Amino acid sequence: MKPTPLPVLGAVPQFHLTAQSGLPFDSGALAGHIWVADFIYTTCPGPCPMMSSQMRRLQASTAGTPDVKLVSFTVDPAHDTPQVLTEYARHFLAEPARWSFLTGDPAALNSLGRDAFHLNSVDGSLIHSTRFTLVDQHSRIRGYYTTDDDGFMAKLLHDVRQLERERS
Repeated sequence: MKPTPLPVLGAVPQFHLTAQSGLPFDSGALAGHIWVADFIYTTCPGPCPMMSSQMRRLQASTAGTPDVKLVSFTVDPAHDTPQVLTEYARHFLAEPARWSFLTGDPAALNSLGRDAFHLNSVDGSLIHSTRFTLVDQHSRIRGYYTTDDDGFMAKLLHDVRQLERERS
């Protein structure tokens, strides 16, 4: 029996930000890839380090599938410069070819967080969602995963594999 396709919950528009390398990041680099996104900030005392540890686990769990990308958007672009994001990425053993940490224009980040992902504003308050978002190779949102739910990682990995099967 064929699994029920994952719902299409929205679409992520084209965006242009700055990667932890300091180089421009065009969302076109994600075209054709399945990717998982989250919103964090590097000075977060609470959930962000936990979320980044979970992303590191996801990176390890999908090591055999280098086409799966990970994207962490900052909600604190005033502080989270490329240099700060590079150090943060290094701390979490991020593979630069697979896991991007993005900063940039606050208005662009706000539009993505609020209007595209429907998770949070990037407005200086540093209040943000702790959910991960699964995006398919056509930039369509296919799932949200609450990081404090038991079993969320297994469900997310299951859904990543399902999207891989759908495209083959």
